[in-house]
Amino acid sequence: MGQARALGIVCNTLVCLAVWQCLSARSVISKTAALVGPIAGFAVGGFEHSIANMYFIPMGLFVKYTAPESFWAAIYPHLTTTGFAMNLLPATIGNTILVGAVYWFTYLRKR
Repeated sequence: MGQARALGIVCNTLVCLAVWQCLSARSVISKTAALVGPIAGFAVGGFEHSIANMYFIPMGLFVKYTAPESFWAAIYPHLTTTGFAMNLLPATIGNTILVGAVYWFTYLRKR
């Protein structure tokens, strides 16, 4: 669970970096160029993003239950619905830690 939470924090750092860079760009070309680096790092690094996991892991489970056993056993024999649930919770916590903390400190107003 600790690894999934840490991967979620790093993932959300890259996703937020892509959004903030895109917001600071002026033209469509510069917005696109600003998105490429962080999103490519997120995709290649294998980080945990709870929203992406809500699509990809159920699709993997669907393939697991419909594909022949010989196909699936060689790829991901440990993928289960329980494992999905145990992955989703720490990934979601990791995804919200950084953004919540940064926005809380950035927009904190004293009364």
